[in-house]
Amino acid sequence: MSQEEKKLCCGARRFFLFKLLGLFIFLVIIILAAVIFLNNSKQSADNQKNGDKTAQNISLPTEKDIYLTFLDEIYGKIKTNYWKKITDAELTNLYRLALEKITNQPQTLLLNNQTGLDALLKKIMAEMDDSQKKEFGLNLATLVLTNLEPFGRGGLFSEKQTQELENTVQNIDPAVDLYQVLGIGREATEQQITENYQQKSQPLKNIAVDENKTAEEKQAAQEELTLLDRAYTTLKDQVNRQTYNQAGIETSVISKLISPGIFYIHLKKMSPTSFDEFQRAADAMADQPASLNTLILDLRGNIGGSVDLMQWFLGPFIGPGNLAYEFFHQEEYQPFKTQFGWLASLVRYKKVVILIDAQVQSSAEVMAAALKKYNVGVLIGGKTKGWGTIEKIFPLDNQIDPAQKYSMFLAHSLTLREDNQPIESRGVDPTININDPDWDKQLLAYFNYPELVSAVKKIWNEK
Repeated sequence: MSQEEKKLCCGARRFFLFKLLGLFIFLVIIILAAVIFLNNSKQSADNQKNGDKTAQNISLPTEKDIYLTFLDEIYGKIKTNYWKKITDAELTNLYRLALEKITNQPQTLLLNNQTGLDALLKKIMAEMDDSQKKEFGLNLATLVLTNLEPFGRGGLFSEKQTQELENTVQNIDPAVDLYQVLGIGREATEQQITENYQQKSQPLKNIAVDENKTAEEKQAAQEELTLLDRAYTTLKDQVNRQTYNQAGIETSVISKLISPGIFYIHLKKMSPTSFDEFQRAADAMADQPASLNTLILDLRGNIGGSVDLMQWFLGPFIGPGNLAYEFFHQEEYQPFKTQFGWLASLVRYKKVVILIDAQVQSSAEVMAAALKKYNVGVLIGGKTKGWGTIEKIFPLDNQIDPAQKYSMFLAHSLTLREDNQPIESRGVDPTININDPDWDKQLLAYFNYPELVSAVKKIWNEK
């Protein structure tokens, strides 16, 4: 065999061997792929089988879980929305104290956080039935919310309580029909309204000052007279009467011309219609002579209401775009500026007196503090109540009772007075304290207007 033939023979053998090796590798790959496929198929089947068993062992959340979920949501909403930045240790301790009061036994938290609290709650509720858990959850939530500072401001509200609060803010009293109070029909004329009011109110006024009547009789007469006044002030004005007929909203502004030089406005509450009523009262004096230059703004007894109104209410007194008030929430300040400007019918009043007392609270205190800060007028009376929290209603996503919807009522922010201190527990101090023996001389020193002093004295003594 020649050398060339030998080379060709060796090459053929190498080619055959490479081809055989390639086929072998291909077969190995096919076999491995088949093994992997079979193993995966078996694993998938096993997983499916085990999954079915697991699904049988794991139960979906039942009604007993809603009680813990309900309490957990309140915990989280307090942490986020409470006016004060509260730590887990502080909040869980508050829950612990409430639990001790409910169970009448000492309670221990293994962890001072929500996980530790949940473990304790599960332990306590373990032996309770559903009705007991519901009562327990409601009592615990109420105790915790009530005991947040300031004490008694927060709470757990049912739908009925939420609606009652809304009615109070709106100045609606579904339990009272003002037409029935005056003993008139809905088509009564203005003259009939006035005549019935005078006829019913005069005997009550006589009882209220009769020395021969008992304190109880006088008190009852005064309460009935107050109700008559509510009916009369709302129904005698056509616009206010229409608002009442349509929405049941009573008027919150009373005004009268005391003398050619003095105008009086009593702002009884901060309801959604108050600012419009206030403007109408002020505008009604627009055609009076220039000698009308003194305003007495009476805030006494004003329990507040919608604080948002202050952005509009304060504009006519301090101008547009100025700082009206601030909220303090979790160590941060939130400013609110006036959204309304000067009111032409108010510019004429160069002498302004603001009357305040211990019943002035909430947004009415915010207004008093702002008027004092901007030197709009002289505050006369007594220190306000010092109710300086802004409360809000927070609906709950997780309910403890399918037949009842609860919401959380919580102090969300603190309001500040003119010196940037919280109004809460401090109140707003008057410029002139009505209890000072020489208060009248102090007022006279401000304006040198004896008629104003006499008017304030008379108004103060009438209430």
